[in-house]
Formats: sequence, structure tokens, C-alpha cells
Amino acid sequence: MNDTNRLRQHPSDRFDAPAHHLDLPGIATKLRDEAHASVAGHRQIAIYKHAQATLVLYAFEQGGEIPIHSASGVVTIHVLQGRLTVHVGTDQHLLATGQLLVLAPSVPHSVRATEPGEMLLTVHMVPS
Repeated sequence: MNDTNRLRQHPSDRFDAPAHHLDLPGIATKLRDEAHASVAGHRQIAIYKHAQATLVLYAFEQGGEIPIHSASGVVTIHVLQGRLTVHVGTDQHLLATGQLLVLAPSVPHSVRATEPGEMLLTVHMVPS
């Protein structure tokens, strides 16, 4: 996809500044207002990426989900608004606004929104 077809500003431009003041509710509102359809009941945007750290904001519709996957780093799932169910193996974690789940590297997990809401996902990659 070339830059004229991008949905958003190129990441190299978004993450270039030495400091980033992020209005998470404002970013979530912009995500929800985008003209394109959501995928699997959610929209997402990387709001910061540098070296081993990545922050991604998700805006979920009720029933939106992220299928089972894993990351090669420490993952934090912070519920900013709403309720999420996170499956980790046979465990089910019910998370509400203000709650945070931390996962060790390479732990398979899935996420499902039981109501509309937002989640801040942070991945801290672990050097090999």
C-alpha cells in the first residue's frame, strides 16, 4: 500500500518526536469515527513504538475479539473502559475498567470484549 492510500500518518512520522503526550480517550474517539469497517469487532492503532516497546490502543465493539496469539515479549493488557475476557490456557481473566493483566513472553492468549470499550496493549520485547 503506498502512502496516498494510508488510513493514518506513517509510523515514522507519528513516533519521531522526543516526547509524546497521548490523549487516549481522544484517540479512541477518532478510531471509532474512522470511515472503514472494524475487523473482528475492533479497531486498533499503534500509538508509540521505539526499540523494544510498542503501545497499541484498541477500541472494541461488544463481542469484538482478538484470536489466540502470542508475542515474544512481556504483554500488558490495561482495560481503559469496558470489560474484557482474556483466555490464557485454561484460565479465564475477567477484566474491568482500570484493571491490568501482565503476561510473560510467548504466552498464548485471546481477548474478547463483553461490552464496548478500550484497551491499551503494551509489548516489551525481550532481547534474544
